[in-house]
Amino acid sequence: MLVRPLLFLLTLAAPLAQAAPAEARKAASGSVTFIHLGDLHGHLIPRPDMRAGSPTHGEQVGGLAYVASQIKEIRRRHPGALLVNTGDTIQGSAEALYSEGQAMVELLTPLKIDAFVAGNWDFVYGTRRFIELFAGKRPQAPWGALAANLYYATQYDFPATPYARQAGHRVLPPYRIFQAGALKVGMIGLTADRAPQAVSTHVIDGFTLTPGSEELAYLVPRLRKQVDVLVLASERGLAANREMAESVPGIDLVLSSDMHEETHRIVRTRSGTLLVEEGQDGTLVGEITLHVTNGRVTGHRHTAHRITTRRLQADADMQARIARLRHRFVTGPGFHPHSNPINGAVLRTPIDSVVGHTAVALHRSNYADSKLQPAVIEGSSHNFLADAFKSVCRSDVGVIRGFRYGTHVAPGPVKLEDLYHFMPVGPQVACGVVRGEDIRWQIENSARGALTHYIDDWTGGWLFGWSGVSFDLDPFQEYGFMASNIRVNGEPLDPAREYRIGGYWYVDNANWINRMAAEKIRVLRAPNGGILDATDVVTQFFSTLPGRRFTPLPDRVKLLQRLPKRSGPNPEIQPLAGAPR
Repeated sequence: MLVRPLLFLLTLAAPLAQAAPAEARKAASGSVTFIHLGDLHGHLIPRPDMRAGSPTHGEQVGGLAYVASQIKEIRRRHPGALLVNTGDTIQGSAEALYSEGQAMVELLTPLKIDAFVAGNWDFVYGTRRFIELFAGKRPQAPWGALAANLYYATQYDFPATPYARQAGHRVLPPYRIFQAGALKVGMIGLTADRAPQAVSTHVIDGFTLTPGSEELAYLVPRLRKQVDVLVLASERGLAANREMAESVPGIDLVLSSDMHEETHRIVRTRSGTLLVEEGQDGTLVGEITLHVTNGRVTGHRHTAHRITTRRLQADADMQARIARLRHRFVTGPGFHPHSNPINGAVLRTPIDSVVGHTAVALHRSNYADSKLQPAVIEGSSHNFLADAFKSVCRSDVGVIRGFRYGTHVAPGPVKLEDLYHFMPVGPQVACGVVRGEDIRWQIENSARGALTHYIDDWTGGWLFGWSGVSFDLDPFQEYGFMASNIRVNGEPLDPAREYRIGGYWYVDNANWINRMAAEKIRVLRAPNGGILDATDVVTQFFSTLPGRRFTPLPDRVKLLQRLPKRSGPNPEIQPLAGAPR
């Protein structure tokens, strides 16, 4: 079954008007297979699975050489399968960071990706780099990038836009149509309607993003007349994608990313749409075959392939390419310094260097029904980083935003590259002063942004991680009253008191520490006054610990009620229906 792109549109109305009338096209029958990747987050090599209750707990999972092996196995069985990558690809590791995403382009392009939808973290190197990689006639990443909801800003929206001539136009095509045997397959792309604003609001200067619901409502009924199968590839997250599919009928399949949920069993909406999402770090590859009769999907087969080094053999070609690429980052004659494109710090240490040890597994991935630190609430990796910032700043409190990406580290050695998987966005660390009331509202804001049942109000992360702060949390309580018994180093929080705090700092938000307005800010510097990356700060923290070994304090958040039950057939990391008040 040969697959080739038929249609490449930058605008909607005119090209659609040229399409053949629906009655002139006879609906077809057949089958089409999709291979789905998403949320790779720059992971090149396998890492351990430390999630509580996981069937692959303790095994080595992921790794692009094993992902490639699985893709080739599926293609042997289905030669015309469409390979779709739904974003958050070029961020998440030292190799991705120091090459501004080029490392992932070099490794993934030979896999011949048919369609790509950018995730919010794929904008992290700025709009010019985004255009170089994904837009134009000859993008460096020839992956068939799509985005119906990504536009060049007008001068009214952004007077300093560097793209005034393109103002109002789409950056990427909104959809493509593929021929899969006798079937015409339409694929609409939606990117996340937020950029990595935790880094800087300037990373999308010159671009405008919309939620995509209006574009979807316009495109679906029109494409439905032209195709036998209609697919939405979307980085809006599983919960938001489910809501959109139920409000805009006519979509057969949603290939979702962003939330790192794992759909080992396919999700079906009330409107009949099928949804899948593939976790993170290349630990899952989806295989979905749709059977079509007279232009209607009449059946499907879905397999979520667990990518483990025990089950699969590494693809030799990909393994060799990874080794060549990592040659300049790891210990050996090929290593050389690299400059951080975000903060200007210089990498002078091979990333495979051991910087310390941990007594516990470091990760943030447990399911919402886990009794051990549900990821949406807390994780050992965030506690570890917050402890480091508090220690090095000698402050009352340490804080870190509740991001979703990040690796797993088994008890034992911690390597520098592990730190980059946790902190790949070029943060520096600053010490400052905030009021107790600010701490309370930051807890409330992050809890609401992660647990509200208004999915459109989700803020793209989980609860902040804290050091020196503990509290009780009722996920079903009203906003403003979710947290109680808040304590700082064992003492009740004083709303009027000033507390010393340590956390992320970015030059574009010089008056903030980890998204909190702060005073008396002091950015940590190297002894020679140079830029000190957050990875350097955590390495320094290890040097203060006996045996350079991290042992955490007990859990910091006490749940007063269990999180909501799952809303579908799969365990959920973040309750997809939120917590109704």
